Amino acid sequence: MVKYTTALKLGTAQAEAILSRFTRNNVQHPTYKALAELGKAIKTLFLCQYIISETLRQEIHAGPNVVENWNSANGFIFYGDGREIASNRIEDQELSILSLHLLQLCLVYVNTLMIQQVLKESIWHSRMTAADFRALTPLIYAHINPYGWFELDMDKRLPIERMAA
Repeated sequence: MVKYTTALKLGTAQAEAILSRFTRNNVQHPTYKALAELGKAIKTLFLCQYIISETLRQEIHAGPNVVENWNSANGFIFYGDGREIASNRIEDQELSILSLHLLQLCLVYVNTLMIQQVLKESIWHSRMTAADFRALTPLIYAHINPYGWFELDMDKRLPIERMAA
């Protein structure tokens, strides 16, 4: 049992490969039963920690919020055709998703530069609490107009201070 647990911990074996060795012909191996009981004990310990630790609960519930925010931004950027990929061709789907990711990364990059510029001003920096800093995210899009007219002048820089290299 220690050998298999070590292999899982080190990443030298996949859980499915190990479990398939013990569940052949619908007969459960004693090591499989022991690993299942160990899994139940670990799950029970985790649930006890979850119940007593408010910070652990907050950390766990913050994870889905990040993913939901990411998906919401994807839906905002990719607003056409009911936020669905319109093509059945794999090449078109791949191009759509890669374009979506590129736009989202550009949005995050520009927002990061703008947030850094705002926080350089001492009046804004001093007003921020620790909770405000934890809540900062560059994945914001309320200030973006997805339907409007955009005039691009490639000879001008955005009014964001140049980052020190």
